[in-house]
Amino acid sequence: MSVECTILLGGSFDPVHKGHIAIAEYFCNLFHTTRLRLIPAGNPWQKNHLDATPQQRIDMLRLAFDPTPLSTTIDTQEIERTGPSYTIDTLRAIRQETGNKGSLVFILGSDQLLNLNTWHEWKQLFQFAHIAVASRPGYSVESSILPAEIRDVFYHRIASSQEIRNTSHGLTYLANETSIDISATEIRKNLQHSNTSHSLIPPKVLDYIKKNNLYRN
Repeated sequence: MSVECTILLGGSFDPVHKGHIAIAEYFCNLFHTTRLRLIPAGNPWQKNHLDATPQQRIDMLRLAFDPTPLSTTIDTQEIERTGPSYTIDTLRAIRQETGNKGSLVFILGSDQLLNLNTWHEWKQLFQFAHIAVASRPGYSVESSILPAEIRDVFYHRIASSQEIRNTSHGLTYLANETSIDISATEIRKNLQHSNTSHSLIPPKVLDYIKKNNLYRN
């Protein structure tokens, strides 16, 4: 019998865009679940200053995901946490909240996988969740490209979507069908000059950005 499965998607969401929605829907479909937990970053230690406030990013996430059929929760623990925000602390807290039986699948971009060994206590992540990687254009995660210590840990744990769906943690999955080339950095730059492609941002989020005069300076 399968266990309950939750997809965990973290990020700055500055702003949230259609690529985030596509990734969330892809992995929810892959692992046969509608349970999605979005984790907006608080003070990400490997990122620069965020433009939108925490509340604005939460508001935009609600506007973006409310129309989807997914059962979405916005987890604000990283925003509420003081000091640097580490994924290991987040996963540990979620596992403590949900118990040991449910499957937790933490989504990474392939660019993040290449630097996973720089994350705080990165090898301990597998004690609390599975890690599924979404491919991104320009970032190869072939075994010959990955740093040796990441390759040895990641490829040793590769499993099928069914195995991940039916177990709680510790496995990995590499999705090669998710090459979505949308950059929040480029969206912010374009919004400064009012020439962004509106098709990249959900309409309600774009209205919110305009109403609150975000990303203009």
